[in-house]
Amino acid sequence: MSRKCEICGKGQVSGNNVSHSNRHTRRKWNANIQTVKLQEENGAVRRANVCTRCIRSGKVNRAI
Repeated sequence: MSRKCEICGKGQVSGNNVSHSNRHTRRKWNANIQTVKLQEENGAVRRANVCTRCIRSGKVNRAI
């Protein structure tokens, strides 16, 4: 599963872990991606990888 939202394009970002002694090691933050069933305009149902912000804001039309 790709770590990218199919609606908004939100994906993985990277940065540094910074310890108390100020040592830097690389790390990454993954977007909260869920696989949901979508209802398209023509009535077809398909699965998509969508971030939870798009689900919560109503940008996706969930299939029942």
